[in-house]
Amino acid sequence: MKIDHVAIYVNNLEKTKEFYVKYFQAKANEKYHNKNTGLQTYFLSFPDSETRLEIMTRPELSARKDRVMNEGFIHLAFSVGSKEKVDELTEGLVKDGFRCLSGPRTTGDGYYESVVEDCEGNLLEITE
Repeated sequence: MKIDHVAIYVNNLEKTKEFYVKYFQAKANEKYHNKNTGLQTYFLSFPDSETRLEIMTRPELSARKDRVMNEGFIHLAFSVGSKEKVDELTEGLVKDGFRCLSGPRTTGDGYYESVVEDCEGNLLEITE
């Protein structure tokens, strides 16, 4: 058994797609648009991973509260292969104006990681 994909709603579909393409080497499929419901989606595939990220939007989305301490899904984790790559990607994201909430650091359970927000405020854990 494996996880095929995880889906998240976003407000700005194109900006979110470009974020994951630029920073996480995602490849997007052709955009799906359901003219009856207004739903629009992309499936994003990542190097060396079978799991995909589906980003979705629709006209009636509403603003969400701070997600740091809410129930339910809290973050997506991306393994980048080394401590140096964690540092490099985190530094690049911060330089480009994205907020880093923690790290890079070694956690109590031994992970070397940082936690940053994507362009929609979703939490991303970057691990070695």
